[in-house]
Amino acid sequence: MCGIIGIVGRSPVNQTIYDGLTILQHRGQDAAGIITCEQGRLHQRKDNGLVKDVFHTRHMRQLAGNYGIGHVRYPTAGNSSAAEAQPFYVNAPYGIALGHNGNLTNAEELRKVVYAQDLRHLNTTSDSEVLLNVFAHEMQRCGKLVPTFDDVFDAISRVHRRIKGGYAVIGLVAGMGIFAFRDPFGIRPVCYGVRATEEGQEVIIASESVAVEALGFKLVRDLEPGEAIFVGEDGSIHTRQCADHPTYAPCIFEHVYLARPDSIIDGVSVYKARMRMGEKLAEKVKREWPDHDIDVIIPIPDTSRTAALEMAVALGVPYREGFIKNRYIGRTFIMPGQAQRKKSVRQKLNAIDLEFEGKNVLLVDDSIVRGTTSAEIIRMAREAGARKVYMASAAPPVRYAYVYGIDMPAPEELIAHGRSEEEVGQAIGADRLIYQDLDDLIDAVRQGNPSLTRFDCSCFTGEYVTGDVSEEYLASIAKARADGAKEPRQEGRSRDIVAVGLHNAD
Repeated sequence: MCGIIGIVGRSPVNQTIYDGLTILQHRGQDAAGIITCEQGRLHQRKDNGLVKDVFHTRHMRQLAGNYGIGHVRYPTAGNSSAAEAQPFYVNAPYGIALGHNGNLTNAEELRKVVYAQDLRHLNTTSDSEVLLNVFAHEMQRCGKLVPTFDDVFDAISRVHRRIKGGYAVIGLVAGMGIFAFRDPFGIRPVCYGVRATEEGQEVIIASESVAVEALGFKLVRDLEPGEAIFVGEDGSIHTRQCADHPTYAPCIFEHVYLARPDSIIDGVSVYKARMRMGEKLAEKVKREWPDHDIDVIIPIPDTSRTAALEMAVALGVPYREGFIKNRYIGRTFIMPGQAQRKKSVRQKLNAIDLEFEGKNVLLVDDSIVRGTTSAEIIRMAREAGARKVYMASAAPPVRYAYVYGIDMPAPEELIAHGRSEEEVGQAIGADRLIYQDLDDLIDAVRQGNPSLTRFDCSCFTGEYVTGDVSEEYLASIAKARADGAKEPRQEGRSRDIVAVGLHNAD
């Protein structure tokens, strides 16, 4: 899970891209980067850290140009050094920059081919750098001094045939404009919008619609699965279907946790989908626990608030804010390392004792992944005086690895892997645990757009929509994603790529 953005404007876009990345910060808190283009010359700044810490005034002044792309990273495996920050850049052919959200399931195979056949050197372990070099190689095949947007689309079509997995890509070709494309299943989200100015049309491409609208653009639509868009320096928009057999199967976990509630993804309001998740959970409680003794419903902030409130209304039970969140602590789900996640729970949340004391409390969370956070929060609720502590999850049990760009850990580290729902409840210390049924989750999202007939639910079912995920691959990512395998962040100066035509704003 990362955030991508690209803008073609009529004036310098550095500040607008920066603002967009802050809006998309929830999608990645590990690193950030921006590349802009000014008269064919690229300017770059990227490093580890939050957007506000990576970009200072001296960097912004040097990010000149009327179009550019940006990225916020959240690592799925391996190290999280500054060298892995995106966007990546190659100076041949043409000068191409690229960043992506997702994961290539055949990255290791491609890595060998890129080196042995495409004769390209890779400097990092990132599959995004692999993707960039595959795209650059396909662009080189057009053999033109000045390529056209049709050449870009042809290259993307060939890229689709070579790469596998879930991905939303943002890219830039120096002297031409920006482009984006989405995997043939539409697993990872990307949309675009426009804004009229006196000088002409400006265009934005972003992971989520909230970035489009918050920056004053009008949302046009999501990219279709397999579709590509090219925006010229003049703001002209060109789109083409570049995949051979596109099929809509977007990631349902975007609606559960990843996306901001004020986004609309694939025609579905994330906020309304989460409301319906709460309603479905309430229906399950009425059906399976009609004589419940819940005194109060308390959300685990922030992503579960919407579902918890609707659940409380449907059950006729008081809704209360029982935890106060320290907003200067990052999202624990995307923190690298189990020890860091566990330590941060009590730093992030503080219980209001009077909302717990002597009460039977139902805590509502968006999902339960490792169980570390849930167990710690239940312990906090008991310490605050709760008589009984129940837990409800707006998502079904997470039992399988996720391979399309979310850092679901090795299955053995998932609390629900190999356990029944009752056993999970015991493991996290809950008096009762209520999981959302998968059919109810799908229905809650699909009601927003009935044309969506299929979703990627692999972390719940173990069924991978791309059809290419083997046991060997799952074993390899389990090893890479194990908390013990993750390298600590390398502090210090950004290790930006230095290349002809690329100016690093350090």
